[in-house]
Amino acid sequence: MSKINIGRVIMGGLLAGLIINIFEYVLNAIVLASQWQDVQSAHGLTMGTNEIIWFNVLGFLLGIVAVWTYAAIRPRFGAGVKTAIFAALLTWVTAYVFCDAMPTIVGLFPLQLMLTMVGVGLIEIIVATIAGAWLYKE
Repeated sequence: MSKINIGRVIMGGLLAGLIINIFEYVLNAIVLASQWQDVQSAHGLTMGTNEIIWFNVLGFLLGIVAVWTYAAIRPRFGAGVKTAIFAALLTWVTAYVFCDAMPTIVGLFPLQLMLTMVGVGLIEIIVATIAGAWLYKE
């Protein structure tokens, strides 16, 4: 079993993170903008430059995690799209479903908003992980 190529994980992860951040911008700043405004107003929250920077940093880190997951499971499942989808599904459950469900359970997010984020997130993370895995070489 060979070692994980960390340089390629980071390179692929940054590509995946860029894709994640583009999806998230379109989803949250354009498609769901009015719903997010309602959530912010209901809870006395504001979204500023610092929060947007942090969300983008987290998007890049999530991309790196997804590609690292791909690299970690690749020896068992083989290189390719199928393995990238497995890595994406694991990342989706742990980073999207769990993280979006918890604020919904306590009443911070409306159910429809959460379902939209999780649904788009599934497509987003699959596309991002496949792209990042494409750059990964051992």
